[in-house]
Amino acid sequence: MTKTTIEAPIPGTFYRSPSPEEPVFKKEGDPVAVGDTVGLIEVMKSFTPVVAEAAGTLVAFHVENEDAVMAGQPLYDLEA
Repeated sequence: MTKTTIEAPIPGTFYRSPSPEEPVFKKEGDPVAVGDTVGLIEVMKSFTPVVAEAAGTLVAFHVENEDAVMAGQPLYDLEA
């Protein structure tokens, strides 16, 4: 199996769910398909989806919900 680390495309605040009342998009161990939303990055009240570009299993997050992230910072690991 191949592990790939997915990085933040832009700087901002990373969110694992669409709102505090809703469940997370994905959690460790979940299957991920191409096009699945894994999280959101918010910059000045504008939300950009973090969309999977490869399929696999999400094995670990490198950031917590509401963490500030920089472009290029590791977000999560995907195993294919």
